[in-house]
Amino acid sequence: MFRALNARSYLSPLRKASKNGVLSPRSPTGVLTGCVSVTVIPEVVATNRDGMSELVPGTSAPLGETLALCHDRPTGLTAAIAVDDTTLGPGLGGVRWMPYASFSAAVEEACRLSRVMTLKNALADIPYGGAKSVIMRRDHQGDDPTQRHAQLLAFATSVSRLGGAYIPGVDMGTSVADLAVIATVAPWVSCNHEDPSPATALGVFHAIAATVRRVMDRDLSGVRVTVQGAGHVGSSLARLLSDRGAVVGVADVDSRRADTVARTIGGVVVAPEKAHARPCDVFAPCASARVLDNDSIGELRCRLIVGAANDVLAERSGAQALADREIVYVPDFVSNAGGVLQIHAERAGWDAERLDMALAAIGQRTFELLDEAAVTRALPLHVAEQWASARLGRTVTIPD
Repeated sequence: MFRALNARSYLSPLRKASKNGVLSPRSPTGVLTGCVSVTVIPEVVATNRDGMSELVPGTSAPLGETLALCHDRPTGLTAAIAVDDTTLGPGLGGVRWMPYASFSAAVEEACRLSRVMTLKNALADIPYGGAKSVIMRRDHQGDDPTQRHAQLLAFATSVSRLGGAYIPGVDMGTSVADLAVIATVAPWVSCNHEDPSPATALGVFHAIAATVRRVMDRDLSGVRVTVQGAGHVGSSLARLLSDRGAVVGVADVDSRRADTVARTIGGVVVAPEKAHARPCDVFAPCASARVLDNDSIGELRCRLIVGAANDVLAERSGAQALADREIVYVPDFVSNAGGVLQIHAERAGWDAERLDMALAAIGQRTFELLDEAAVTRALPLHVAEQWASARLGRTVTIPD
């Protein structure tokens, strides 16, 4: 059983069955928080005084300020909540409900995505830090509405225990209705009234238009775009692009969903397993994380990559591999900030005009990013990381 040095202990908020070592989010000796009935972690190391990220034991994921591991036997809930950084405010990030090969894989995804959220919220110039959570979906789990409701309430108890340090939102596998359930226990949640997906799609649209204008010196008419993922964001993005004259291919693991979107916009269906390899001008990943690894990068046949999916690079070195192939990659935490802007707009009382201006500014930010990268001969990823780091007051990069 893992017990952190100089840690305080408390009873699990889900089942007060046993005590577990906990590191306070502000503890100078570490940042891991256990919020579970039983947690087995081999070791934890002290925060690196040089500012370099420590890794979650057993993974390659960065260890942020707080990591809560949650398990509730009565409901079957297994989840992880990662709060990466609260320099600018409470950690804002979605609740992802997906199947994972192991709990370690779920924890790694939560931590990686929370780091990306830190960069995204900093660059969007909103008063939130970075966070993310994942709930492990097992076979047929979540199909029963009663069980799903019970697991959401158990998860909400863990969120509440963090005392407002984490603001949950909608993500893959969760809905506005799910967030409304969580809000009955943790009322500071976001997305419990409105889905931010259309705003995310509009922000990505502006980023694509700006990138095409900057690199290809043209508008979107006739530009070939492959949208990977036909969910809420991908389908909205496909419609926006089609309305501006782009030639859109749609890929999704759900072939019926891809076909519906493609028929609606006059596009074509693309096989999901080879969407990245389809010849096009713009590849827009809008589904799972880490879709660009050494193999898939070698198969790309596009000029530009601008999408909505978070954490699309399997390794940070992938940015250089793309540049070596003369493929322009706009970091996802730049292009997909529309959703967090919509969340902040609702919480801050912005009117529609102010939100529209903020979403359009994603395009301008993208154009300026590519300009500076060209002038300084730097990778757009590195420039974006530098911009975010300047606001955070320390060096922050995407996970390796």
